Amino acid sequence: MSQKVAVLGTGKIGEALLSGMIRAGWAPDDLLVTARRSERAEELRTRYGVTPVTNTEAAKTADTLILTVKPQDMGTLLDELAPHVPAGRLVISGAAGIPTSFFEERLAAGTPVVRVMTNTPALVDEAMSVISAGSHATEQHLAHAEEIFGGVGKTLRVPESQQDACTALSGSGPAYFFYLVEAMTDAGILLGLPRDKAHDLIVQSAIGAAVMLRDSGEHPVKLRENVTSPAGTTINAIRELENHGVRAALIAALEAARDRSRELASGKKD
Repeated sequence: MSQKVAVLGTGKIGEALLSGMIRAGWAPDDLLVTARRSERAEELRTRYGVTPVTNTEAAKTADTLILTVKPQDMGTLLDELAPHVPAGRLVISGAAGIPTSFFEERLAAGTPVVRVMTNTPALVDEAMSVISAGSHATEQHLAHAEEIFGGVGKTLRVPESQQDACTALSGSGPAYFFYLVEAMTDAGILLGLPRDKAHDLIVQSAIGAAVMLRDSGEHPVKLRENVTSPAGTTINAIRELENHGVRAALIAALEAARDRSRELASGKKD
């Protein structure tokens, strides 16, 4: 962990990654950050003891560059970095939809690039980070990316061809669960419960169900069947979900998210 790592564009995800690295044992002296606003950079210095630098300084001095700016800003950032990034510098991209070839074409020939799609549970060290190698990235580069992102949750390697699907499933995934909790809370209120009690009931049920899925090794169908008694309350609720096409809607929604990820890769913004 003696290598210097720079997080460029340190927003919420970048800060979550930064704080997770420190909890995992990285020395703040080895961590550099860039931010669009100087006040934000100083805030990070005060909070974590890291060193704010410019993008150019980061490119010149860090051993690993982690780019966490928005996809639409990545081209501009690479134009700024390209003259200063030597071919051996590891570049890790956290931008949805942008393939490693986009970086390789704009940086020095042979630059190793690793693409990572993480998600907002990085804020509570429960992220799912999906890692793919560019054409010049080695096993060592992938292991280094796993070391970094392992500080904020679980990591999984996939071929880059699967990244858009992973973005739809796990990158955007937390939003689907928040949406479901929002809808279930509204239902609880309709059924006569105060909002705070409905919220607590649903959140704890969600946590318990997630732990069961993770730790039991059982298929979700089996776990659902264990709750579904003949002619009971659960099967009546599931019938209504099926009648309203919830399963088909979820599949269509994830396909739409995957397609949007592909559009971002092609440069389409609207």
